[in-house]
Amino acid sequence: MITIGMLHHRKDPKTVIKSYAYAAVARAEGINFFFFSPGTVNFVNRTIRGQVYENGNWRERIMPFPDVIYNAGSPEKLIKSKEIINKLKSSIPFTTNSIGNKWNISERLKEAKEFTNYLIPTEIIKDLETFYKYISSFHKVVFKPIDGRKGKGIYFIHKADEKYEVRKDSVSTTYTKEQLSDILIEKLSTETFIVQPYIHSITKSGQVFDFRLHVQKNGEGKWVITTIYPRIAPSGSIIANINNGGYTNYLDPFLQQEFKEEAFNIKRMLEHFSLSLANHLDEIQMMKYGEVIDEIGIDIGLDENLKIWIYEVNWRPGCPPAFYLELDVVVNSIRYAKFIAENQAKINKEITESKKNNRKEKVDLPIIAITGSAGKTTSKAFLASILSKKWTIFESKDYWNTTEHTKKHAAAINDTHEAVVLEYGMAYPGVITEHCSIIQPTISIVTNIGLAHVGNFDSDIKKVAHAKSELIHGMDQSGILILNKDDDNSKYLETDQFKGKIMTVGIKSPANYRAYDVKYEENGMSFKIKLQRQEITLFIPILGEHHVYNALNAIAVADYLGFTPMEIKAGLIFRKPPRRLTIYNCRDNITVIDDTVHSHPQGVRAALDVLTNIRGNRKIAIIGQMRELGDLREQEYSKVGDYVHEKGIDILITYGFRTEEIGAEALKKGFPAKNIYHYTNKDQMHELLKKIVTKDDTILVKGASKTNMFDTVHFLDQFFKA
Repeated sequence: MITIGMLHHRKDPKTVIKSYAYAAVARAEGINFFFFSPGTVNFVNRTIRGQVYENGNWRERIMPFPDVIYNAGSPEKLIKSKEIINKLKSSIPFTTNSIGNKWNISERLKEAKEFTNYLIPTEIIKDLETFYKYISSFHKVVFKPIDGRKGKGIYFIHKADEKYEVRKDSVSTTYTKEQLSDILIEKLSTETFIVQPYIHSITKSGQVFDFRLHVQKNGEGKWVITTIYPRIAPSGSIIANINNGGYTNYLDPFLQQEFKEEAFNIKRMLEHFSLSLANHLDEIQMMKYGEVIDEIGIDIGLDENLKIWIYEVNWRPGCPPAFYLELDVVVNSIRYAKFIAENQAKINKEITESKKNNRKEKVDLPIIAITGSAGKTTSKAFLASILSKKWTIFESKDYWNTTEHTKKHAAAINDTHEAVVLEYGMAYPGVITEHCSIIQPTISIVTNIGLAHVGNFDSDIKKVAHAKSELIHGMDQSGILILNKDDDNSKYLETDQFKGKIMTVGIKSPANYRAYDVKYEENGMSFKIKLQRQEITLFIPILGEHHVYNALNAIAVADYLGFTPMEIKAGLIFRKPPRRLTIYNCRDNITVIDDTVHSHPQGVRAALDVLTNIRGNRKIAIIGQMRELGDLREQEYSKVGDYVHEKGIDILITYGFRTEEIGAEALKKGFPAKNIYHYTNKDQMHELLKKIVTKDDTILVKGASKTNMFDTVHFLDQFFKA
């Protein structure tokens, strides 16, 4: 006769309600059953001082080691007995094995790829900046503990204008950003939290609902659906969990009421999804840990498009809230325990076969290279952020874009990488050809053709385009090429002989990926785009319309590679490259904008656009020397001077060789002479700033790295430190 031992962290079975049901069903199935805790195990004589249910009472008995152990205790409470449990596992099969917390399960599914499209984008919140970027993008988010259970500790946070509505259970409170920050800091100091976009899943009457999919293995070791049922939140609450006041309903009448003619198809979809995900997680457990799992509870939502979203997957879910279903759960558990005891050789063979089949198929590696006069690094950062949501990628460092860097990248790329994202810089003809000879791209992006380095090309923009075209000639000729439809100079790119697919991005012109309704927000830009037959609103946490183009480059590639709109939206919340329109908030509401990596006429105008779109009192522009303009220097400096006047800048300060030409042109156009300054000595310029900068001023510092304009940013940040 088979013997099952129920392991629990509690010593008294009378405090574990389900122990009665397991004892009763085991007896009905002709199986010996006893309850025990780790401290009662004797490894010397292989006995356990357990509790047996006899004649309506639990009685202590010395029992031999069981044939199988049902692990029913809390993992957190059993951790102190880890050594005992591992020793038991070495000689006795366990029916159930932990698949980790919500974050672990999500990471497993991402790694395995098959179910990533059902995962809600999730971030661990390590700091306030991450949280505020997330809510700026999604507006409505769920903030919850990474190890939370039974719907506890969940907050729904909605950004509305300058306020934040926070709802817990059925209680809503409105906070300012400062008040919310204090709450978040307190929460993050006690435990780890994650944030997810809020999925709109409501009944016709306006109540939030989700589905619990409860699946188990049966007496034949096969996955079966124990039950699927909806959980409906009480009015005013967003938590449908039964422990938080939610209630349940039978599946069929609920589906008929809410979905009418779609009810049958939705039921079949839920059933198929339940079994498919259970089998998938079981395979992952076998391949990674050499173990099997026996029972999971999957909580999912259906959005307005009837798309499934996985809220969370629970190892050892609670029994469904109906007595007869509780018995169904117990019957499956007992019969599966018997199956394990009698079929260890078969299960071990299955695990071995699963590991053999885990060899990854060799697939074509997407190699994405980005060049252009401006926007390379930011486009790369956007794209790498999106792709890393479900792939292991190789990304070149922030400004590593020389051929020597590409040689280092070629040595660093390995079989673990599922995509490569590189930046190809060039200052002379032939450089991009060399890049491509080292690593040939399959997907290429040319951000634009501008005046960066034009002095090295006889001041001829067509020659710059010819050099950039080396990427088109050197890439895989059947690959994908992304071009900027709004960039006039991109018409000089040599695409006639290219045999691959060309896709375009734009804002002003019709394009394959076109942004519209572009707006400046508090900490970035928002825009709309039609993607995969739906209109979505996206947010990027960096200021400037020119960065919308950089985002579009990344969106085009990610969409081509099969990423979902939700994954793209989450990926656009990226790590901004340093000193690219970085905002410093100083005392007296003084704002400093740091854009001190590169400087060319196109970039200066883009930075001036940002300056004029940020709220504040006076606008002060500090513009440094632009190098390598060649014969076009005087002409381009004059254009910048025109633009400074056109944008209504209040104070213009120029720094460096011949930059006074910018101020001279602004003066010609009517810019007040008393508000124009020119320096070739930084210390003198800093002395001026001490005198003229006042409350509510916004200051742009724009210059190339070689002019060390960041010194001025550092000075302003320190002198006006909050």
